[in-house]
Amino acid sequence: MNSKINLVLKNLNEQLNFIDLEIDNQIKKCEKAIEVILIAIANMKKLVVKTGFKSETEEIHFFKDLKPQFTSKLIYFNIVYKIEMKRPNGGNRILKKYYHNELQKLKAYFDNELDFYKYYRSGSSYLDYKYFLRGRYDIKLALDSYYFETDSSFSTSHDFKVARILANDLIQLYLEDQLIMIENKDLGDKSQRKPNVKLMWTGSKVALIELMYALHTEGVFNNGAADLKDIADYFEHTFDIDLGQYRRVFLEIRARKSEKSKFITTLNEALLKRMEKSDEAI
Repeated sequence: MNSKINLVLKNLNEQLNFIDLEIDNQIKKCEKAIEVILIAIANMKKLVVKTGFKSETEEIHFFKDLKPQFTSKLIYFNIVYKIEMKRPNGGNRILKKYYHNELQKLKAYFDNELDFYKYYRSGSSYLDYKYFLRGRYDIKLALDSYYFETDSSFSTSHDFKVARILANDLIQLYLEDQLIMIENKDLGDKSQRKPNVKLMWTGSKVALIELMYALHTEGVFNNGAADLKDIADYFEHTFDIDLGQYRRVFLEIRARKSEKSKFITTLNEALLKRMEKSDEAI
């Protein structure tokens, strides 16, 4: 069953990537994203109801690792939608204060759920049988009231909390990106020298983002002093490409189950093959 759910998740991610590229308006983007996520969650639920779980281990894996990947996306786009709908009209100072207040809300949630946050982030599993098996709720675990209103056949006491942690990571990156854009507007546009030759990036955006993070990590620009945002701006200008929410994409790359540095690995293999060809032109 898990393989079928992973396929549903893969299709969902592809649809969300397409929406991110095709729709510029953030509110419309959220509306469309929520629409496709709800369909994906419905399909996922049908698989669970039809197939069930072979063991408690499989059930824990589903509610701890799989379902939150769907729910977190729904939470993320729903909260971003609300943030943008309530965004005040005004200058950059007002907008900065607004986005900073939203960041404080995330911190408040983090502080309130600190114990579980530590448990989840540390990779602990000794309480999984309580947190991620259905019908094992413990009122002493300070459950949110929403839990008692959910479908008990498709929810555990803490799968939503995991989803909220994942969603908050993305929301934080979104808010920080908004603040960076406001800062850039304050600084004004800086003139940049255009290269004599125009090169188009024809690979995937995910590959370029992976490469960008690798170069930043290695510190190859300005003796390692270059900021990630500056590198991203340079890439966008040089290749005339919009990298979008590249921080969110990096989180998805980091969450890959295998071949996290897929593009870098492919580059290395291709270069080694080229070097092995004795007749290869230099």
